[in-house]
Amino acid sequence: MFQIRIHGRGGQGVVSGAEMLSIAAFLEGRYAQAFPSFGSERMGAPVMAFCRIDDKEIRLREPVLEPDALIIQDTTLLHQVDLFTGLREGGLILLNSARTLEEQGLGDFALSALHYRVCTIPATELSLKHVGRAVPNVPLLGAFAAVSGVISLASVASAVRQKFPPVLAEKNIAAAKAAFDIASKVKETIDA
Repeated sequence: MFQIRIHGRGGQGVVSGAEMLSIAAFLEGRYAQAFPSFGSERMGAPVMAFCRIDDKEIRLREPVLEPDALIIQDTTLLHQVDLFTGLREGGLILLNSARTLEEQGLGDFALSALHYRVCTIPATELSLKHVGRAVPNVPLLGAFAAVSGVISLASVASAVRQKFPPVLAEKNIAAAKAAFDIASKVKETIDA
């Protein structure tokens, strides 16, 4: 079973991202589940969502405590919450940022990140460019497809088409493809 925990803020599409990720896996003939965890339901409040993907039926219903991957949609959470709790050794960290870990004040973490695979993607910028809104979830799903190998970009695109009307879906898919292309280049360095 591959488990993903997504962190962000209300309004960034955290819950929708987890849902589309599970749909993408389902479209590939796999079992998947997605569900949110949040307190106050207001724009800007910290939000967490979970996704599990497996080749057999998933019976777990509790939050993902030991993820194989983290998708962090909002870097302001890095200094507020210990987002990395439970991340398995060798786990994937996908971070929405155009800046390095050192530039974000995470130099100490960068040293310990040798136990993880870290990929930063400018997902918000890609979303603004292609969609016209700062919603990083779909670009991060495109990047996740590239660096994880758990799902394909084609399945992400199909899930996006099920979620959004045609024009908005194609704009989001363009953002996901751009993120996929960037992450594919980064994957070579994090897997080395």
